[in-house]
Amino acid sequence: MIDFKIENVNLFYGEKHVLKNVSLDIYHNKVTAFIGPSGCGKSTLLRCLNRMNDLINNCRVDGKIEYLDQNIYDLNPIDLRTKVGMVFQQPNPFPMSIFDNVAYGPRCSGIKNKAQLEEIVIDSLKKASLYEEVKDRLKDNALGLSGGQQQRLCIARAIAMKPDVILMDEPTSALDPIATLKIEELISELKKDYTIVIVTHNMQQATRVSDYTAFFLLGEVVEYNETTELFKNPKNKKTEDYITGRFG
Repeated sequence: MIDFKIENVNLFYGEKHVLKNVSLDIYHNKVTAFIGPSGCGKSTLLRCLNRMNDLINNCRVDGKIEYLDQNIYDLNPIDLRTKVGMVFQQPNPFPMSIFDNVAYGPRCSGIKNKAQLEEIVIDSLKKASLYEEVKDRLKDNALGLSGGQQQRLCIARAIAMKPDVILMDEPTSALDPIATLKIEELISELKKDYTIVIVTHNMQQATRVSDYTAFFLLGEVVEYNETTELFKNPKNKKTEDYITGRFG
């Protein structure tokens, strides 16, 4: 099953042509990795999937992006972002309690029942592999957590909105190796319930966590394939040069 169908997408920031004729499918309950050098369009495409680029002045998108067979530009962007959650590069917990961070989205969407909110918070923290570490200090300020815990809290915050898709923009780049490993293990666990798209600079990470990989270069998708196939048997010389460290 295909969650996102991306066809001939071009994106411009003013006169700057950032994405060039990008076409690929994002598969249901799979992890798709976007790799490539800095500034090649990976995060820009990721932000297209929940219309975050709408918030940028002078941004123009041509082509077609469908989510579950619906043009995303026919959908209410708030509804789309509820279904397609996002986790950013730097952990960005709100300056409030751990509990209130996770309850924030459900409260904003109208859930006021305390028992229901508590159930959502505990379930989301468990799914983000954080509950056991924080269950005795849910009223503590989230800013007191370690970087890795803060990032898992941000994942719990996304999960609390009951999305179908989770976008992750370099979610481990600010973390140490042990915290990175925990996030990678979590991604493998989460794909049972969610479709995940991850932007990563770390090719080893792409091989560890993803089912499909797209290699970006200068705004184009040079190659897109199952991860094992792309890394073992790249079809394009540019892909081979990048993954063997000859450039990038």
